[in-house]
Amino acid sequence: MCTTCGCGSGQTLIGGHALKQRKLSGEQVQYRVQNKTAEPTHNHAHAPGLTQARMVKIERDILSKNDGYASENRRYLAEHGIFALNLVSSPGSGKTTLLVKSIIALNGSLPLAVIEGDQQTDNDAARIRATGAPALQINTGKGCHLDAHMVGQAMQQLGLTDNSLLLIENVGNLVCPASFDLGEAHKVAILSVTEGEDKPLKYPDMFRAADLMLLNKCDLLPYLDFDADLAVENARRVNPAIQVIRLSATSGEGMEEWLEWIRAGCKNALTER
Repeated sequence: MCTTCGCGSGQTLIGGHALKQRKLSGEQVQYRVQNKTAEPTHNHAHAPGLTQARMVKIERDILSKNDGYASENRRYLAEHGIFALNLVSSPGSGKTTLLVKSIIALNGSLPLAVIEGDQQTDNDAARIRATGAPALQINTGKGCHLDAHMVGQAMQQLGLTDNSLLLIENVGNLVCPASFDLGEAHKVAILSVTEGEDKPLKYPDMFRAADLMLLNKCDLLPYLDFDADLAVENARRVNPAIQVIRLSATSGEGMEEWLEWIRAGCKNALTER
């Protein structure tokens, strides 16, 4: 259950297999697997008569449980020198294309793996695998974000290589993923120039939680009425410390700066191991 919108996570599939059991907010949520589809049995947050105080308690419990799983993930990643990034954005920002182009540009210079999050289909994971990189799809069903337990299970299934890069493409959503730590080193917010300059002001929690903003599709700027400087200014209004890289996965503009940022993070993860 999401603390923001109350959506369910009851049809979560990891690599096509149901997530059998997870515990959040003090409740045990069981999944019955029928024809490879998981059906949840749990108390839903929209139950009639649920008080505001009870909602607050559920939210705190959910985030506390998630933070516990995130700490486990972070500890494992640190012990194995794995640099993990949580890529977040609206749908259509170009996350998957950016990942594909990044993997190709890295050209096997470092071991990496990808966790893909979507409500349905494994289309994005298939695109990643076509590059030769290992990728595992998490289908969240009715859920609108990845949580740390899902990611931890996916990490186990992937069998991550020590001293490597883990790229997590979250579900396209600028609201709910802001609240859920996955154990990553950094959240990376991707804003495309086909969106509005005021996105950081409309969704401040996400841009406040991110350490880096990638302003994507900059090759389209000559054809759009989009003020890139204003978009960066708005991002820094909500998060003065946020780093910004302007790039285009299509033209290659800014890609080397992005790849150097990744390489530096991987080097730091190795030295801190």
